[in-house]
Amino acid sequence: MNQLYLHRSQFPALANKVYFNYGGQGPLPQSALDAIIETETSIQNIGPFSNETYRWISPQMQSCRESIASVLNVPSNTITLTGNVTVGCNIAIWGIDWQPEDHILISDCEHPGVIAATQEVSRRFGVEVSTCPIMATLNFGDPISVIIENIRPNTRLVILSHVLWNTGQVLPIDKIAKLCKDNESLLLIDAAQSVGVLPLDLMDLGVDFYAFTGHKWLCGPGGVGGLYVSESAREKLNPTFIGLNGVITNSQAQPIDWQPDGRKYEVSTLSNALYMGLKSAIAVHEQWGTATARYKQICDNAAYLWEKLNSLPDIKCLKNSPPESGLVSFQLTNDQPHAKLVSFLESQNILTRTIAHPSCIRVSVHYLTLISEIDQLIDKITDFLKKSVI
Repeated sequence: MNQLYLHRSQFPALANKVYFNYGGQGPLPQSALDAIIETETSIQNIGPFSNETYRWISPQMQSCRESIASVLNVPSNTITLTGNVTVGCNIAIWGIDWQPEDHILISDCEHPGVIAATQEVSRRFGVEVSTCPIMATLNFGDPISVIIENIRPNTRLVILSHVLWNTGQVLPIDKIAKLCKDNESLLLIDAAQSVGVLPLDLMDLGVDFYAFTGHKWLCGPGGVGGLYVSESAREKLNPTFIGLNGVITNSQAQPIDWQPDGRKYEVSTLSNALYMGLKSAIAVHEQWGTATARYKQICDNAAYLWEKLNSLPDIKCLKNSPPESGLVSFQLTNDQPHAKLVSFLESQNILTRTIAHPSCIRVSVHYLTLISEIDQLIDKITDFLKKSVI
């Protein structure tokens, strides 16, 4: 535990609050803040737009790309640098050559940004979008069976989250990927809640697209993320956004071809300093332990919280067994508004959040989370419940 306290001291935001919103945005380590400032300072000192600047920043950005790729266990040339998960999902969704007879299958636990993108594809191209009931499989049933029941011969794209953002359920993506491959359907994964939580090997998972962000569980700055595109899927995916980074030019600066790797889907003017902050944040996590060790600690913390919540009256956890991710969602059964408890907790300097569908309170526990913080959360929820009775 002393090691964890020392490690946590690198995160300034954790010094003065009890933080349970890693699934929304993680706190930056000091080294990431320093890397952002140092990178921008170096660029300004050299000259924001100069040959020397580009010679300096190019290997820096490549090292960041490699750092991100190491988290996913993929070659760095499969990584497209983006601003966030939604941008990555849009690159994959809009890069497909849609035909009116095509079908998109999504789950009922996807983020509104992804849902809206599929709705617009449907409006513009006449593609049918349908939703499969994954939420109901949180405690009973089999998500693979649900997908089998809803996938069609003309399903061009299946969109799912690896860890469902509302309930914390972890989907068996490797089995789903095989199902999609057998059906000749592409598989896009929203990885907002899995990168930085689950130990990952995307080559083994067999996904086509994996859109992720750096600002949640990886505790990087806002505005940086990425998209993994498998080499086989890259042959089928056209660029959604087109810019200088994504093209090869001739001696007259005219575009003549696409870049042969993940840069194909990038534009230009990337946030160099922010990406160096992400690289630094990844390094901080690796100092504490392996991805497997961090995941085990996350699950241990989530299980401890889940057990404590289940011991309270007027509390119902959505999941009836210990969570397999860092998201623990629960409901009040005493008719008190969830937002009221979240506001009360925030007044006590404990940060959580509400979820609209299903209506619940979501607590994000990290490997950085202390057992004492979980006990403090439980004590304050208990106080709230007692006041509600009075």
